[in-house]
Amino acid sequence: MADQPQIFELNNGTMQVKISNYGCTITSLSVPDKNGQLADVVLGFDTVEPYVVDSRVLTKKNWEVVEYKKGVNPSITFKYNSSDGEEGYPGDVSVTATYALTSSTTMKLDMEAVPENKASPINLAQHTYWNLAGHNSGNILDHSVQIWALHITPVDQNTVPTGEIMPVKGTPFDFTAEKKVGTSIHEVGLGYDHNYVLDCGEEKSGLRHAAKVKDPSSSRVLNLWTNAPGMQFYTGNYVNGVVGKGGAGKGGAVYNEHAGLCLETGISKCHKPTKLPISCCSTW
Repeated sequence: MADQPQIFELNNGTMQVKISNYGCTITSLSVPDKNGQLADVVLGFDTVEPYVVDSRVLTKKNWEVVEYKKGVNPSITFKYNSSDGEEGYPGDVSVTATYALTSSTTMKLDMEAVPENKASPINLAQHTYWNLAGHNSGNILDHSVQIWALHITPVDQNTVPTGEIMPVKGTPFDFTAEKKVGTSIHEVGLGYDHNYVLDCGEEKSGLRHAAKVKDPSSSRVLNLWTNAPGMQFYTGNYVNGVVGKGGAGKGGAVYNEHAGLCLETGISKCHKPTKLPISCCSTW
């Protein structure tokens, strides 16, 4: 199914999500504000063509759609088979990703990678750019963020982890209490692009509360839960005048610095040939 890049829709009457089989990319997510008005809170483009660029990574591959369900709890499952040596990585790896609307205000993503014959480094992540005020509303510096992490993994000048586990208390990286993104962003260079060690969140149904994001203008709230041990918090530091094919984002929008933020749950280690399941759940 879907040999060419396409966009598929999941709709439960409250949330509407559009996802492309090209890289399993969320191209749109519309949710209501405090007045019931829908807005698309994902940065992106109107069609799939601008996403298609010459790049050899899994996010820039056409994935097979192996299951597509509609109804009250719609879902879609994508699959990609990475061959031994692709991108320089060893072994054949089978990867699946399932997006599902499990309630009127909940979207769940289950990702699984299975190395078939060799140990291979694997780190699955979801890289949507969120702006809860609406994708074309400006920057996210007024968004409030809380991250259930007492530590980060610092990086060197080349953004490579140093191996240190650093406490966030007393630093600009401390989001253990709700704080606006813009409060301390000027103290961390271009902005936040750091891995948080998820070590203090509430656990429920096998998932840990990783982060909460609030937009004051719309009162939209995003709660992120995951079974991954880390989360990369990124504030769109290089999204500066980014446009797509035709010269603009969705609806003619131009996305500038800090136009969106990313909450990328994942891990960084070499795994033996075994199943690697990662789950994350977003509630609104």
